[in-house]
Amino acid sequence: MNPAEEPRKRRNYDAFQSSRDRSISPPPKRRAFDFNGRPGGKEVVALRVDNPAASSTMSSNNSKNACKSAKESTKPQSRTLFPSPVQLNFVEQLPASSNANCVSLGGILGDPMIKECWLFNYLFDIDFVMRHFDPDTRDIVQVRVVHGSWKREDPNGIHIEEAAKRYPNIKVTKAFMPEMFGTHHTKAMVLFRHDDLAQVVILTANFIERDFRMSQAMWRTPLLPLEIPRRSSSDPLPLLSSGLRFKHDLLAYFQGYSRNGIASLLDLVSQLQEYDFSAVRGALIGSLPGLQMPGQFGPEDQERLGRWGLPALKRILSSIPSNSILSSDPNPEPQIIAQVSSIASVGEKWFRTTLMPTLSTMAPVQKPLPKPKISIIFPTASTIRHSIDGYTSGSFIHMKTTTPTQAKQLSFLKPMLCHWSIHPTLLPNNPTNHQEPTKKTGRATAAPHIKTYLRFTDASLTHIDWAMLTSANLSTQAWGSSPNAGGEVRICSYELGVVVWPALWDAPGTLGVASMVPVFGGDLPTEADDDGLGKDGPVVGWRMPYDLPLVPYGADEKPWCATEACDEPDWMGRVWPGYGR
Repeated sequence: MNPAEEPRKRRNYDAFQSSRDRSISPPPKRRAFDFNGRPGGKEVVALRVDNPAASSTMSSNNSKNACKSAKESTKPQSRTLFPSPVQLNFVEQLPASSNANCVSLGGILGDPMIKECWLFNYLFDIDFVMRHFDPDTRDIVQVRVVHGSWKREDPNGIHIEEAAKRYPNIKVTKAFMPEMFGTHHTKAMVLFRHDDLAQVVILTANFIERDFRMSQAMWRTPLLPLEIPRRSSSDPLPLLSSGLRFKHDLLAYFQGYSRNGIASLLDLVSQLQEYDFSAVRGALIGSLPGLQMPGQFGPEDQERLGRWGLPALKRILSSIPSNSILSSDPNPEPQIIAQVSSIASVGEKWFRTTLMPTLSTMAPVQKPLPKPKISIIFPTASTIRHSIDGYTSGSFIHMKTTTPTQAKQLSFLKPMLCHWSIHPTLLPNNPTNHQEPTKKTGRATAAPHIKTYLRFTDASLTHIDWAMLTSANLSTQAWGSSPNAGGEVRICSYELGVVVWPALWDAPGTLGVASMVPVFGGDLPTEADDDGLGKDGPVVGWRMPYDLPLVPYGADEKPWCATEACDEPDWMGRVWPGYGR
């Protein structure tokens, strides 16, 4: 850093810190925003509203409920509410009620303060991406595109290279791909701003227009200030629950792109090292192509063994306690829900002996918990037919069921499969006789490309032990194979995600423990989302992309298979010949 720049950067940092501590009551006349760019100034609000002006820190839908609760409540304590750490994507074709608190690509890239932008993804439409930058700064933002289409004949790679030539401010980097069956599936953005702040975004959408007409989600760090003083690389490894550990793992992930002495992301790593991640809540979960050793998790091994894929996820989940004490059920039955857009031919052995035990991992407890129930949300052909793009949406959603091996896999997965949505034609008067979900997201027609994994505390699905947003679908390429004779796990693809859990929002010196609850139609919890809001402790929302309670597949139903032909017309009158035909 240039010594002459130090005083200016120090002033910017001090101003940033003071702005975080500024009172927001009474609220300013202008509309305030928190560090994620959401309306509301601060990301916390009190359930018990003594000052009516304080309700302006909530969304309009939630403030009415909070004010009503304040008038009726006789309890002296208040409950701190936090909005969902993930946001759903804005879908233009959905009604406004389904887009509350949602974020668009332009809402992120359109900020004129962005001076440099790193984009990681599998598919790119360069012209589509560039349209979302501010028109006054579009030609001067330094854009770095990172993809994995390294073969000369790869159409995606050719398209990216040709399109990038039209923009002098774009530089393209190809990720090293050592595995022939792997893909660069990571979806992320790193933004550096003119005000010396930075931000990291993890998302589920490809950078193509059609993906943003499907259900997606984004997780964002706060705006990160410069780190003063900078942490030494010789300091002990930070705790998994800390923002410092998130930074450590993120830098290690980007450093993992460098193979055979090629440090292709050196500029990115050196810049991110300058920033303070202490305000980040979440644990990074990534996958890098290569071998992992899942059986060795001592501190001395964490730098080189078991850092990615399922071994890393097991290490994270083993530090997360269950919130079963918050359940009103004396014998809560935990439930894990995996909601994905692709299920590969993984085999029953890998699913039952590798994936399920990993997802079931929790921190040790005094009273043993029941084995969690596993459910998988995947759309049927009916869901695809009635989606915004009809059958075309199905070309991005994959599960093969045609060969004997695939049919065998479907037979053991079938009892776990649940609907993404239930179309009105399938409700009570229909022979399938499904019961309509009571908690709806309003996003049934936005076909799912999002990937989420949740552990609920009990069968009533009212409290969440942990939640994960990731690019990783159900495949051994994404998460890693079963250990071989030498204990090695092979990972083929690049993936990136984040895991969050309620204790990340625990505040020292406060009563009660934090809880996380599913929220619908908005990002902030309300009394309708948690029957225990009168208790002590913060409440964190998790924005649900699918309806609850879950609706299992009927006996005659099966998942959407893009390679199979569908003769029943979609809502636009089109039939489906089968993917690639």
